[in-house]
Formats: sequence, structure tokens, C-alpha cells
Amino acid sequence: MSCEACLTLPTVVPTEYTTKGSYEKMAGLDVYITGSATSTIGIIDVYDAFGMATQTLQGADMLATALNALVLVPDFFKGEPAKHEWVPPDTDEKRQLFTKFMTERAAFPGNVDALLQTVKEATEKYPLITAWGTFGLCWGGKVSMPAVSCGIEFVIVALASGPGTPFAATGQTHPGRLTKEDAVNISVPHLVLASKDEPADVVADYKEVIESNGKGGFVETYSTMHHGWMGARADLEDEANLKEYIRGYAQFAEFFKKYLK
Repeated sequence: MSCEACLTLPTVVPTEYTTKGSYEKMAGLDVYITGSATSTIGIIDVYDAFGMATQTLQGADMLATALNALVLVPDFFKGEPAKHEWVPPDTDEKRQLFTKFMTERAAFPGNVDALLQTVKEATEKYPLITAWGTFGLCWGGKVSMPAVSCGIEFVIVALASGPGTPFAATGQTHPGRLTKEDAVNISVPHLVLASKDEPADVVADYKEVIESNGKGGFVETYSTMHHGWMGARADLEDEANLKEYIRGYAQFAEFFKKYLK
């Protein structure tokens, strides 16, 4: 990446990372807040189904540092995220637990409302911010777990990116169940970083729309990365994953630097 913001990304700590932010209540949720309270740039980071993972919070800290931005990570699941041991759901018990979580705590209508309420309250609390962006990881953009066929589709960031959105730019990383129809409804610059586990033909359709709609943004596939490489399933002790984790957050930094003004 060539922008100044990306060159200021802090060093990634593979293990025993100490987060830089603090927690406050917004929209009835505990919200991790990192970065500058006097910034003019605000970003809401919508985590994946595994919640407040260290890898996700480190990514939020990286963006806050790179952009001198205020970054918020709401705890939509209120301390009760999905458990890694449920995936893959290859037993009746795991299928029941995972499906219950996805249809109740992770059901999208209430969580979209919570996202929009969070940005509303944050706008009031931080009046210096002139532009808000948001991006979702896995569940946060559109849930899809590799090798999981649960028949459930959830949209968070994509639903919040249409006409009337409070966000100036949005994005998704390793999203699932992308459709061309979703892309058509996006009304702001939008970035998608796909993994090797998303269907190539659907990613291509999404890319065609995003890169020709005149709104701005682009789609790229990280062909060697697994679904989750930038979130809770990131293995930062693996050299390849670490490198692409850093590159992915650098791309988001460059994207938001361009469009959040």
C-alpha cells in the first residue's frame, strides 16, 4: 500500500496482545473504543460471530493508529458469542447450538438496528466526526462459515449501506453468501476482501457491480487465505496469515483514508 496512513500501521503482535482502548455503553451495548476522541473520522468495526476476539480488537487498534481515527467495536452479542468448538457443526448438538445462536442472538434485524443506533449515539457523543465508515468481518458483513451449510443468511453492513445510510463508506472482509442483488443496493463506496472460500463466480459478479456503479470501491480475493483470516480465526503465528492480515488492514486504512473526509 502506498498511502501515508498505511505506512503508519503499528506492528502486529501475534500472541499476548494488549488492547489499547476502553469500553463505554452505547445503544445498550458495551462498545470497545480506540483511537482519538478528537478525530474527524469515525469507523464502526462489526466483528464476526466469535465476538470480541483479540485479533479483531488488534485490527481496530491498527486502523485507529493508521488513520488517527476513532474506531468503535460494539459487542452485539453481549458477551455471549458463538463458540469455536461449534464449528464445523458435525454433530446434532453442535448444529442445534450453532443454529440457535444464529437465529436468536445473531439474527440480523435487531443487530442492524443496534448498529444504526450506535452510530446515532456516537455522532452525538463525538460531534467533531464529520464522516463515519463501517466494515464487517464474516457475520458482520454477511455470515458464511466455510464447510458449514446451515441455510441461514444474515446481512449487517450490507443492509446498512443502502440509500439513506449514515455511512460515507463501507466494507466487508471474508463475507459469505454474496449476491449481485446485494451489490446493486449499495449506495456508497464499498470494499470487499474475499477469501479463497467464497464462490469465485459470485465474487466476480459482486466485483462487476461494485467497480462499475460509479460509487467507488473495489473487490479483491486473497486467494491463499481462509475464511476468517482477518478476524477471530486469524492465526497470527502463521507467517502467511500474518502477512495477509497486515495487508488487509492496510487496504482498509487506504480505503477509508480516501473516502472518509
